[in-house]
Amino acid sequence: MGFVGAIIVIVCVFGGFVAAGGQLGPVLHAAPIELVIIFGAAIGGFITGNPMKTVKMAIKMAIHSMTAKGPQKEEYVELLQLLFNLFQKFRKEGPQAVEAHIETPDKSDIFTAYPKILKNHHAVDFICDTMKTTLAADLSPYDVDDLLDGDIKAAHTEEHAAQHAIQSIADGLPGLGIVAAVLGIVKTMGHLTEGVEKIGALVGHALVGTMLGVFLAYGFFGPIATKMLNDIEAEGRFLAVIKAALVALQRGANPNTCVEYARRTIAPNERPSFKELEEKLKEKKAA
Repeated sequence: MGFVGAIIVIVCVFGGFVAAGGQLGPVLHAAPIELVIIFGAAIGGFITGNPMKTVKMAIKMAIHSMTAKGPQKEEYVELLQLLFNLFQKFRKEGPQAVEAHIETPDKSDIFTAYPKILKNHHAVDFICDTMKTTLAADLSPYDVDDLLDGDIKAAHTEEHAAQHAIQSIADGLPGLGIVAAVLGIVKTMGHLTEGVEKIGALVGHALVGTMLGVFLAYGFFGPIATKMLNDIEAEGRFLAVIKAALVALQRGANPNTCVEYARRTIAPNERPSFKELEEKLKEKKAA
């Protein structure tokens, strides 16, 4: 939906300008140089203010935000099914039976049965690393709770730094647009003797810089930063569901109870009903 929103922004802004009698020619003529000034300064500041790992993550997350929808109900159902099957094997066949699955999830018949979850490497590592730790050490449910909270917090610290970097670009673009406009006015001062038409054209070009800075900030980079924040929160909710199940398992709850703890953690608009989940689990057993 991100690209749809971007298209709407472009069509409405420039379409409205043309519909009001504006001419796109002067805007298009001035835009390349103005964009070099604005984007050059923004990218330079972006690289100066952030370590390279944050720069790479910010770019990756920004691109992902334009296409990602976040975990939907179907992904949550698959997650609950996977956790149930994994915990069921652990309960019936013991710790050794699940070791192969959590050591190489990409070769596990349990994990590969749910390709959408398997693609979420963070979630898979979250499950597998936690189960490896709990199998190797005698941890209390409170220890596991703290361990998972620390994991989620560490992951979100990096992601929030990347999101903040994009938000900083959005915050700085209007100011950089003014810088481009001022430089255009400085250029205009050298042509004051060339007539009103020439001066008007140069001032118009200068104002394009201000317009582009504000337009890019509030039409693109600001919304992208907001979407990145929403994606981070959605991923956090997904991991919180896994955490609820793993903590319940460490308390000694049976697989059905573990999955119910997890299900109750899902937001109501994405949560499968008790009956829906029960039917899905029965379907998987039959298969």
